[in-house]
Amino acid sequence: MNGERPILLVDDDEVLREELASQLAVDGEFLVIEAGTVREAEAKIIAGEPRFDALILDVSLPDGDGRDLCANLRKQGVRLPIIMLTGSDEEADVVRGLDSGANDYVGKPFRLNELLARLRAQLRSFENSEDAVYTVGPYNFRPSAKVLHEPQRNRRIRLTEKEAAILKFLYRAGSKPVARQILLNEVWGYNAAVTTHTLETHIYRLRQKIEPDPANATLLITEGGGYRLLPSGTAG
Repeated sequence: MNGERPILLVDDDEVLREELASQLAVDGEFLVIEAGTVREAEAKIIAGEPRFDALILDVSLPDGDGRDLCANLRKQGVRLPIIMLTGSDEEADVVRGLDSGANDYVGKPFRLNELLARLRAQLRSFENSEDAVYTVGPYNFRPSAKVLHEPQRNRRIRLTEKEAAILKFLYRAGSKPVARQILLNEVWGYNAAVTTHTLETHIYRLRQKIEPDPANATLLITEGGGYRLLPSGTAG
């Protein structure tokens, strides 16, 4: 597990799509899932696994307009960053794309480094915004506020900065366990003074806050020499 961020890339040009997916994934920063049509993209988003961090969306698709898909996703409450790709950079097209709910608009041909910079900027902005809300078990998790809200019991749980960072990284990992050392490095950085005992202490305190029975975790479980977050809160 290396913290790859799931990105959905939607483009009907198979050669361009595969090349771009390969380039985006080369440094292990992104896990790129591909789709060639509106229908395929919708199916992957609805499936919910992996949970996409961003969407790179072509305007012209065989079964529809990417801008219409963007608008429909926004109506359904999908808040993740969406970057539109288009062969036309006319002002009217750019305005229509942004009006559909896109966060950014990139004309073809484009430079990979520019697209990467825009993607990273959108991800940073989203993570620090109030729009970033994730479902973790019975909770709505808002990383920017470091708060878990349990609607059924109308309960709010305050998290420390490190607790929120741990939850966010485990959420991004999806169904994969994250090794202790990787999680330690991601949350605390490469600090020789911080040991896995520090991480284990934070995991213990986090379980005290979020698990109905902390001694028998069903949400934040120990697995494969590390930890895994089960969004449903049910092991097995």
